[in-house]
Amino acid sequence: MSITIRDVAAAAGVSTATVSRALRGLPHVDAETRERIERVAKQMDYVVSPSASRLASGRTGTIAVITPFFARWFFSTVLSGVESVLQREEIDLLVFEVGDPAVSYRMPPEQRLRGRVDGLLVVALPSDEAEVAELLALGLPVSLIGASAEGVPSVGIDDVAAARTATQHLINLGHERIAIITGQPNPTGFTPASDRERGYRETLAAAGVSLDAQHRAHGYFTVAGGEQAMTSLLAEPRPPTAVFAASDEMAFGAIRALRRHGLVPGRDIAIVGLDGHDLADLLDLTTVVQPVRDLGRMAADALVAQLRLPVADRGAAVKATLVPTTLTVRGSTVP
Repeated sequence: MSITIRDVAAAAGVSTATVSRALRGLPHVDAETRERIERVAKQMDYVVSPSASRLASGRTGTIAVITPFFARWFFSTVLSGVESVLQREEIDLLVFEVGDPAVSYRMPPEQRLRGRVDGLLVVALPSDEAEVAELLALGLPVSLIGASAEGVPSVGIDDVAAARTATQHLINLGHERIAIITGQPNPTGFTPASDRERGYRETLAAAGVSLDAQHRAHGYFTVAGGEQAMTSLLAEPRPPTAVFAASDEMAFGAIRALRRHGLVPGRDIAIVGLDGHDLADLLDLTTVVQPVRDLGRMAADALVAQLRLPVADRGAAVKATLVPTTLTVRGSTVP
């Protein structure tokens, strides 16, 4: 026979409402009573029903993740970090894949969010875009990854600094013809792409290394795009001796292009990426590592912290966190 909240209340000598408040960590229960209720519930092996708790609190027990992509490595790895927190908190996850922010994307309409989720986690979408701003205006708790907005907790890396680290590594090895494989042909609201290119340009300028307009190619943050970009760079009259690929997946494509031309990464042309992809070690890729799973965990923790606070106190949970990156040197730059 299963133990009910009424059984716990009778054994503790309090009302069912007091048991409910005590076991959900709500205020207005004195410490001695709360301790007695928790002790009785443990002795009776009583477990709070998540569905009943949600009904009582008016919450859905679900958060929505708004992400450009689901299957790509960065985004799926972020989601694994998010899910690890939500499982611990017994919160369900609803994922909306909205498409490439550099091309066109469509946010879920307000009616698909209101009443269905308790909060939003937005991944790598520009916060100043009108559709994203509308999400922030819904009044739900929000946490951002890879972007920032005033009054909203966020977590990410310093993409400019990460690109500087990658580019400086190539300069320190003595390279002067250093190309970049970047994302889209034109500037977009996707800030990591523009920030990484800015870090590359600023580092070359600071070192007095000339920037060749022919040493810039677009890899669209995919393996196939990186391969095509590297192939075009190799066709230049003075091909680069080193390449900074603004993502590891584009670097993988660049490595494949080199091998198809009979060239050895590191010996013939140095390649450095940025991300810390799980396959970087297998392909012997030098890369600037960002802790992607940790970004997901931290953003989810920030959102859960907001959910636990009264609306008036949520401003105290607002924090913009930059997570450090590290350079891991492998054979693609040092044979």
